[in-house]
Amino acid sequence: MIADTRTANRWLILVIACLAQFMVVLDSTVVNVALPSIQRGLHFSPAGLQWVVNAYTLVFGGFLMLGGRAADLAGRLRLFVAGVALFSLASLLNGFAQSPTMLILGRGLQGLGGALVSPAALSIIMTTFEENSERTKALAVWSGIAAGGAAFGLLLGGILTDLVSWHWIFFVNVPVGAGTIALATRFVPESRVDLGHRSFDLAGAVLVTTGLVTLVFGIVKAQAWGWGSTRVIGVLAGAVALLVAFFAVEARSGAPLIRLSVFRIRTLATSNAVMLLVMSGMFGMFFFVSLYVQDILGYSPLRAGFAFLPATLGIMVGAGLAQQLTARIGVRNLAVVGIGLATVGLFLLTGVPVHGSYVSDLLVGLIPLSIGMGVAFVPLTLLATSGVDANDAGLASGLFNTAQQVGGSLGLAILATISADHSSSLIRSLGPAATHARVVAATLSGYHVAFIAAAIMLAAAAVVLPAVLRRRHVEGLSLDTTAVAASA
Repeated sequence: MIADTRTANRWLILVIACLAQFMVVLDSTVVNVALPSIQRGLHFSPAGLQWVVNAYTLVFGGFLMLGGRAADLAGRLRLFVAGVALFSLASLLNGFAQSPTMLILGRGLQGLGGALVSPAALSIIMTTFEENSERTKALAVWSGIAAGGAAFGLLLGGILTDLVSWHWIFFVNVPVGAGTIALATRFVPESRVDLGHRSFDLAGAVLVTTGLVTLVFGIVKAQAWGWGSTRVIGVLAGAVALLVAFFAVEARSGAPLIRLSVFRIRTLATSNAVMLLVMSGMFGMFFFVSLYVQDILGYSPLRAGFAFLPATLGIMVGAGLAQQLTARIGVRNLAVVGIGLATVGLFLLTGVPVHGSYVSDLLVGLIPLSIGMGVAFVPLTLLATSGVDANDAGLASGLFNTAQQVGGSLGLAILATISADHSSSLIRSLGPAATHARVVAATLSGYHVAFIAAAIMLAAAAVVLPAVLRRRHVEGLSLDTTAVAASA
């Protein structure tokens, strides 16, 4: 490990890293409340609108692993600053977007910046705090920021869209990014791994990103082309071929994007798989709840944003509880409890009516959902990063963030497709009797299907975690990191 000899306040470094992560995660959801305004302003088609979200998350997820390894080899501070600069520039371009194509390309550029920032920030934290109770506290703060940023993005998106315009959900990142760069260059020491080379697996990054984009494109087009159509089957087969080629390249590369042997670490592999399932449901939930409160209940963007404020607070409460409960319950059991609570919240949302009440119909599901998310993210982050060699800090960070972003993209594509397909089928069956009220009811029925599918994804995660990660797999973790991991 090569590190700068400068001394720095560890907790200040944590604040700087979390500030950048907050900006990056926030941007994955800040557009959701603004989607109706963006659709009207840039004349997006209904099918094309979800690419405002997916262009960001797919490029983000596809290049996270490259960003993680690059941070280890080229320098974590260097990649952190470069990523924040690119993210801020892309945000500025998005604010001036004049067409759907320009915005989608800009969102992809933002995703690339985020792919440099996020793993560098987390690996900075992992190398700043040793595996003890202080790292547990630091990762609890990180997890709360990561989960809370997604929920707060909905609130901020509503405020900026309603009071100014949707353009400002992007412009606001510019001064935040500039401040983060100034603080990082002043207070964060440089560190990197000396492996005797600095080669990057660009081919692997291109293959995995192209494969994921193709996969999501095929899922999105299934509604229009039909799941059994030759075109959909061909696109999905092409996606599988690209992903298979990616793993073949990784197995033969001297400097792979992902060293496949890292998946032998059971805690890392399991937590990443579980996080992929969790985020598949969570991204869809944010997307459809935002549409529900605006398109069904008729909320303004500002009111819709404030509707998510309890969710933001719930995630913060959940993250705080997780820090206290880890020592009593154990990381594995605590993660299951959090995911289970979130699943209950999602199932409660499956019955929201056309003329719903915020408190009795929406809030009753958002509260357990948000608290459960906050509780689950802390132990999942600990499981994904504990027991990993310092030389692989960036790789572990990249994998965990990739699971979140790829899970979100795939989940949103699947949920949006089955929701639209269900609603369209109901509307077609109405024929001449398709009044406005019945069309609204059919649209909401599609949302219900999405909520049910999202809840099933979370329930699957709650089953997979204890089934695959047994007690003996967590007993070897550092007792200082997990407090009493063996009790899990």
